[in-house]
Amino acid sequence: MNDVALISGITGQDGSYLAEFLLEKGYRVVGMTRRSSTDSNERIAHIRERIELIQGDLLDQASLVAALDEVRLTEVYNLAAQSFVPTSWNQPVLTGEFTGLGVTRMLEAIRRVDRSVRFYQASSSEMFGKVREVPQTEETAFHPRSPYGVAKAYGHFLTVNYRESYDLFAVSGMLFNHESTRRGLEFVTRKVTDGAARIALGIASELPMGNLEAERDWGFAGDYVRAMWLMLQQNQPDDFVVATGIAHSVRELCRIAFERVGLDYERYVTVDRRLHRPAEVDHLLGDATKARVVLGWRPTVDFVELVNVMVDADLALQEARLRHSTEASVARSR
Repeated sequence: MNDVALISGITGQDGSYLAEFLLEKGYRVVGMTRRSSTDSNERIAHIRERIELIQGDLLDQASLVAALDEVRLTEVYNLAAQSFVPTSWNQPVLTGEFTGLGVTRMLEAIRRVDRSVRFYQASSSEMFGKVREVPQTEETAFHPRSPYGVAKAYGHFLTVNYRESYDLFAVSGMLFNHESTRRGLEFVTRKVTDGAARIALGIASELPMGNLEAERDWGFAGDYVRAMWLMLQQNQPDDFVVATGIAHSVRELCRIAFERVGLDYERYVTVDRRLHRPAEVDHLLGDATKARVVLGWRPTVDFVELVNVMVDADLALQEARLRHSTEASVARSR
């Protein structure tokens, strides 16, 4: 019988890449989605006929138990969360419910329904926050600097606790920032690549930014979902840092993106203090030695290549919108 994987958050960036990856591996892929009056399935539209969708909500314990009862699973990937850091200050309670307690509800559902299910928890480099050492490893102490980071730390330790208390095969991937053309516009990488594209096409004239000196370890999301899968294929459950081992500043991100469209970022990027975080995370840099040695995992896409691909995709997207707008105007004038 083929393996059957449940992905919460399948409509997000990571969920869509993971679904593609598992389909290529011959999995039966089941996505768990919340009931919504709007369609947010654009990232999985191209594989919609090859996957199954069931309703479930990390805020509702009964729905998770029902989802696990409905499908005989071998693996669960918990990728659903309120994942945008700035929003976590505006909605700290909701962030805690989804990103922290939601993990507890999913683990409890597995414990009640089928303890043989292997569980992956999407932990985050934001747990390190005000870093105690550089680079950060699996042994580095956490000092989260946002409600999101705090909630992720809670979910991380709950995963460890259920592994040790109930002998579940439960692992956490401490993933550093990972991006793609499917990244939401609210995230800094996509904000920059979209901004560069819009300015190059004359749609916008400037790009307001926050802290340009913040540094992150950025990789490609398609590489990182492979690490998630590898963690669940091991003989023993364990936690892993997944990162490139190279940090870049937001300023460098801007420079590369604007160079791709032949512009000098300094002429267009402005600093808006209102966009700074209440508590800044200045420098995140991961050491993925353990993932390389134990999992045999390595990133395949470097930072410059990643940014260029994202800029090209945003240029194509904005050009298509301009053409559509022009065609619509011509049609209305006839």
